[in-house]
Amino acid sequence: MLIDGRASVQFGSDRALWLRVTTVCDKPTYHGWVWLTGYSIDPASGKALTRREVFVQIGGLQIQPGTTDSAPPSNAAPVMRRRGV
Repeated sequence: MLIDGRASVQFGSDRALWLRVTTVCDKPTYHGWVWLTGYSIDPASGKALTRREVFVQIGGLQIQPGTTDSAPPSNAAPVMRRRGV
């Protein structure tokens, strides 16, 4: 998700942020605003950099369409499976 000045003035100009959202807080806030938690993403590599929590306007968020790749991202943790399951 791209977070720039349309979502919050703190991300205006060259301070835009790509965020892989992990949770959306369900606590009440100001109308049209939301707390998001996730990881800032390096746009060049797609790798997660740091965990972030941001307060943004829902109407200003720009959602990037998901990829059609069936493989997990290169920085995803492997899934542990039990034998015989």
